[in-house]
Parts: sequence; structure tokens; C-alpha cells
Amino acid sequence: MKYLVVGLGGFIGANVRYIVGGWAAQKWGTAFPYGTFLINITGCFILGLFATLTLQYAWSDEWRLLIAVGFVGAYTTFSTFEYETFQLVAQGALLRAGANILGSVVLGFLAAYLGVLTARLITRGHLA
Repeated sequence: MKYLVVGLGGFIGANVRYIVGGWAAQKWGTAFPYGTFLINITGCFILGLFATLTLQYAWSDEWRLLIAVGFVGAYTTFSTFEYETFQLVAQGALLRAGANILGSVVLGFLAAYLGVLTARLITRGHLA
């Protein structure tokens, strides 16, 4: 049952992401990743709001699986990164929070770059 709940939330989150991304591209163009930016920021808000309310009101685990893991997880994983970094800061683990920020941004960028390079090599037939 837990997988079904996560899957349902993920189905909804992925579709909302697609709709919001398309809407943003139509409204503001594609010169800047407005859709992804909007999705990441709103996802951070949704996760922060939901996680805090869950702690305050002790909602069932099914709600956490549906909203936080399923919906927000499919909508954006950036929100999870931001919320977890916030938790590190709140715990006073500033070094770990900084390492998470720096590592995620720098290594994430490097991974994206390497992914692009690898895809370009594959599509040119060099690695096929």
C-alpha cells in the first residue's frame, strides 16, 4: 500500500511539474530556466510547509508518503536538498550544511556537464 501511495503522489507531482514547466516556458520564454526555477522554489515552499505542519499536527505516515515523498519528490528534489540543508543549519551543523550546499551545487554541475559530454560522445558515435 505504501508504494501505491508514493506512486500516486509521484504521478500527480510529475504531471504538475510538466504543466508548470510548460506554462512558464510559454509565459516567459526559455532564455532562462524559469520553469525549473519556479518549480524548485515552490517545491521548497511546499516541503517546508508540509513538513512543519506534519510535525505540528502529527499527520499519518500516509500523508508524508503521498505529499513529501511522492508529490514533492516527483515535482522537485531540490526542495528536499534545501529542507535537509535547513535542518543541518538549525541543528548548528554549519560545516555539514556548507559542504552539502557546495558539494551539491559544484558536483551537481560537474555531473550535469559530464552527462552532456557523454551524451554528445554517444550521439556522435564515439562511445556507441
